[in-house]
Amino acid sequence: MENSKKINKDGRKKVAFPHMGTVSIAWAAALKKIGVEPFIPPYTSKKTLSLGTKHSPEAICLPYKLILGNFIEAIEGGTDYVAMITSPGCCRLGEYGNCIHSALIDLGYDAKYIELTLYDGIKGMYDFLKKISGKNDPILFARAINIAIRKMFALDDLENTLSYYRAREINFGDAEKHFNKALKYIKDADNTRQLKKARKDAMAEMQKVEIDSKREVLHVDLTGEIYLVCDKFSNQDITRELGKMGVQTRRSLTISGFIKDAIIPEAFRKGETHLQRAFRMAKPYLMRDIGGDSLECVSDVAYANERGIDGIIHISPFTCMPEIMSQNIFPAMRENCDIPILPLIMDEQTGKAGYLTRLEAFVDLMRRRKRKLAKEKESVG
Repeated sequence: MENSKKINKDGRKKVAFPHMGTVSIAWAAALKKIGVEPFIPPYTSKKTLSLGTKHSPEAICLPYKLILGNFIEAIEGGTDYVAMITSPGCCRLGEYGNCIHSALIDLGYDAKYIELTLYDGIKGMYDFLKKISGKNDPILFARAINIAIRKMFALDDLENTLSYYRAREINFGDAEKHFNKALKYIKDADNTRQLKKARKDAMAEMQKVEIDSKREVLHVDLTGEIYLVCDKFSNQDITRELGKMGVQTRRSLTISGFIKDAIIPEAFRKGETHLQRAFRMAKPYLMRDIGGDSLECVSDVAYANERGIDGIIHISPFTCMPEIMSQNIFPAMRENCDIPILPLIMDEQTGKAGYLTRLEAFVDLMRRRKRKLAKEKESVG
């Protein structure tokens, strides 16, 4: 199979990453800083899923299929490199890179494959930028890493703001319309000074949304496998669907939270990281990391319960063993954690209608529970 590679007029290398929410905005900023052209493939779609599923083992998880589909579309579009994030530990993610690389070779694609080992921290990012650019400029790379990290934190803050306004907006769709404008402010910022202004402009844009401040809003935490929690295609845009029902969501797993754990040196961190909280709060239910995001998920249930959240939704890919383990631990937590939990297992066969029915039933359960607790509190008072 031949790819339709296009020649870049200025001779710069084109590098593609797989999609996962808005992460492409952050990595594109880092690549531009070092003189490499980011190649952003079409956002994940049914076509992407079809391509990935066709060339994947049947029992492999949904993120693998979508990432492979992203790479096929990127190579067909003319990228020179495809970059894959890898990690050590028990999760199959550590093996996905080799499997995807082999699949692309078997399909006859000649794009170069490169890995980014994020758990090596700043060193891992530095080595990646060095390989991809052919340069060795510490100051340039520091600026690239800095802008990427800062953009990711800004993007996650903006996503949380969208969730706040979406659950309260009077005209459904207004919040998303202003969010898309705000997203462009963050995307167009080329340095930290511009990004600081862009964040202010983005928040000002979101404040234009007309809201009903008296609406009864439920608060739900989203946990599970990080790819599915962050990527709206793979989770069928769960934050939007819940927003329609008057639910404000908070993603327990975010890219910025991952960066704080794996990339930012301990001396520069502010407060407890997600992983540090996970080791503290997962006890006595889970004493060690068993791979994936399982430790974090168990702790997220305890953390949501501690904060009085109305419910928590656990999203995981079909066949993901760490998340299967998490779901089997949740019943044992009910003695200490009185919080509704909805497990959602996603794959390419997941239908929209049944998915929405489960969400609606869960929201109804939480709303009735919240009103009952409020009445009990009033009678005691």
